[in-house]
Amino acid sequence: EFYLFYLVEDKNGALIAAPSTSPENTFTYRGKSCSVSQTSTMTMAIIKDLFISCIRSAEILDFDHDFAALLKQKLELMLPFQIGSKGQLLEWYEEHEEREPHHRHVSHLYALHPARLINTEDTPELTEACRKTLELRGDDGTGWSLGWKINFWARLKDGDRALTLLEKQLRFVRSCSFNYMGGGGTYANLFDAHPPFQIDGNFGAVSGINEMLMQSDGENIWLLPALPSKWQKGHINGLLAKGGILVDIKWKNGKLTAYSLKGKGRVKVVWGDYRAEHKLDGNKLDVDVK
Repeated sequence: EFYLFYLVEDKNGALIAAPSTSPENTFTYRGKSCSVSQTSTMTMAIIKDLFISCIRSAEILDFDHDFAALLKQKLELMLPFQIGSKGQLLEWYEEHEEREPHHRHVSHLYALHPARLINTEDTPELTEACRKTLELRGDDGTGWSLGWKINFWARLKDGDRALTLLEKQLRFVRSCSFNYMGGGGTYANLFDAHPPFQIDGNFGAVSGINEMLMQSDGENIWLLPALPSKWQKGHINGLLAKGGILVDIKWKNGKLTAYSLKGKGRVKVVWGDYRAEHKLDGNKLDVDVK
């Protein structure tokens, strides 16, 4: 209800959240540093994701259908995500010169992760725009920033690039001073080098590893979607897919060999060209893949 009230029409009649910022980042406007725009891609993505979640909840609960219909109407009128002159996903309402092109925040990729508004299956052009954005920003950053980038590259299904970021995240760092220019890493005690410390990097790196090995949206479970070429053999147990489904995975020579699912409901399992649909009854289901 708050965001419905917050949305206003822009000059072209599209609904935007105005005003808005993109966390801690700035752009140049009329020769000056600015951080407030008519709207920002991150804010728009959060609102769209929220509206979609509310609509889906109303369907599942068979409740509040009029409110869900209103959200659908507003969603259709909201400003679409924009692609800039360099092929990047625009961060603000209009394209401006970035004051810090390699800024550690990449907040405007919220629609790629943790949301799935942008994904390789449904929105290939926007997915490529996210890829271009990450290439322009560069691979370095503070510890928690690296955590985010691992997840972004995993969502782009580029396991080798995600591993490159993970290796940067795990590089040994001695200093614990406030020096953002040196990039992130990991201290001897395995704390994330923000610096000096921010647990987001630890959580983010683990999340990124999970995303490399399994992704889900409540209906589909993608196995090994961003498996690095260096991880030729392995197994992992106890990953939690959306819908409360426990997932175990085994692979060899870079190929899926077996998986287990435990939960309730219908799910589709995807690995490369492999497709399988399962109806789960709460008991563990073991599947060998040939």
